[in-house]
Amino acid sequence: MNADTVITGMGVLAPTGLGHEEHWTNTQSGASAIGPVTRFDAERYPSRLAGEVADFVPEEHLPSRLLPQTDHMTRMALVASDWALADAGFDPALLPEYGVGVVTAASAGGFEFGHRELQNLWGRGPEYVSAYQSFAWFYAVNTGQVSIRHGLRGPAGALVTEQAGGLDALGQARRQLRRGQPMVLAGAVDGSPCPWGWVAQLSTDRMSRESDPALAYRPFAADAAGYVPGEGGALLVLESEESARARGARRRYGRLAGYAATFDPPPGSGRPANLERAARAALDDAGLGPEDIDVVFADAAGTPEQDAAEADALRSLFGPHGVPVTAPKTMTGRLSAGGPAVDVATALLALRDGVIPPTVHVARPLPDHTLDLVTAPRRVPLAAALILARGQGGFNSALVVTAPN
Repeated sequence: MNADTVITGMGVLAPTGLGHEEHWTNTQSGASAIGPVTRFDAERYPSRLAGEVADFVPEEHLPSRLLPQTDHMTRMALVASDWALADAGFDPALLPEYGVGVVTAASAGGFEFGHRELQNLWGRGPEYVSAYQSFAWFYAVNTGQVSIRHGLRGPAGALVTEQAGGLDALGQARRQLRRGQPMVLAGAVDGSPCPWGWVAQLSTDRMSRESDPALAYRPFAADAAGYVPGEGGALLVLESEESARARGARRRYGRLAGYAATFDPPPGSGRPANLERAARAALDDAGLGPEDIDVVFADAAGTPEQDAAEADALRSLFGPHGVPVTAPKTMTGRLSAGGPAVDVATALLALRDGVIPPTVHVARPLPDHTLDLVTAPRRVPLAAALILARGQGGFNSALVVTAPN
């Protein structure tokens, strides 16, 4: 088994909580955080629900000099990086100067910042556009700002594969570790709760238009009608076992045992989607078989066609009702690239405590899917989890985490 990459720290900011323990407590109990949009006036839009990180006050966590130059998304990413490195017991003196890299993913970049500056341009004139617009909107801005904040001078990267990016960033981090890098901070914090980002997501025609938070996002249900967007994510500290041992790491949440990514064929080609191939390749990379997986954290797109495709892939891989499947993102909405990163953090905590968190609001899963969908917290010994993610445009990613021992 590939057991060379361990996760030694995590920083989570999600609608379900600030910090991984608050998030985990609320997720185990099935506390949904989906509600009406408050970050802008959404009354004129057909979709008006979101998963927002309601209690995040940037001024309580960041120096004032950073606030004018950062988007809301980047502020959350900076705090997630603070928490992840502190959780890992990070001490720069224990690693070489170029010993820590940063890899993040984003689907939208700092769109809220960009939207505001475009309003200034149109309504007031170019002299009112912030100079920080040159980078604050950019997809790679989280990587850059996190690197600067902590003086992390190792290899850096930024990926744009929409929802799949949260797993792809972790896969890229592991590649760096296998090339000899001691430590990489990786994951995704994402979301664009502003009219510009909202319209972009509405254009996919996959957002739910339901006004009741309990009915809006119900993947694998007979009347699934789309997804609810959200904001937030997670950054994780990945390092080689050798590095963790050498610096006396306090804990290991688990191991990144396998990862793979595939691409779907062009629409209209008649060829099948490649999510199953990604899952099989990730299992092969981990040296595991389907029988070794104790739980699957589903992509859970929330539309009938995509849910059926994922259910088909899981049935082909595990057999009907062959493995417990859960989608705790029903409590947060889909956090773009940040969602799968949160799923990985949640999976590691599930392995730690032996609890599969629930899929909420799906009382009666569609029988045709033949899934063992976990709709209430389930206590069971867990040793390995498979996390799946799909991004708009045909991206498929799969990642396997295992318990530390």
